[in-house]
Amino acid sequence: MDRQSNRFGLVAALAVLLFFQGCSTTVTQTSNPNELVDREVELSCGECQFKMQGSGCDLAIRVDGRAYYVDGSSIDDHGNAHAADGLCNAIRKAKATGTIKGDRFLATKLELLPK
Repeated sequence: MDRQSNRFGLVAALAVLLFFQGCSTTVTQTSNPNELVDREVELSCGECQFKMQGSGCDLAIRVDGRAYYVDGSSIDDHGNAHAADGLCNAIRKAKATGTIKGDRFLATKLELLPK
């Protein structure tokens, strides 16, 4: 193989690598397992949908099969909770950023995803 063929092969391999890297979805990993960064979670009413103990309709997330009440965002921040598709009547997908502390999720960002 001559030098020009080697360069072409290297450039082609680099182009393919950059293409696939640009197409991938990035989820930031942290060293703290209780920290979520743009993690897809389930979002709903803790009492109505996740069957958690409580005295009213309160926002909760469920991640890895475990539900946590949310601090930093309320159920009313995400539309009419009692509408047909509201969080008391449906479990929706959301992207969450924040920290799990005990049985609470301290949200710094909570974005309801489109249906």
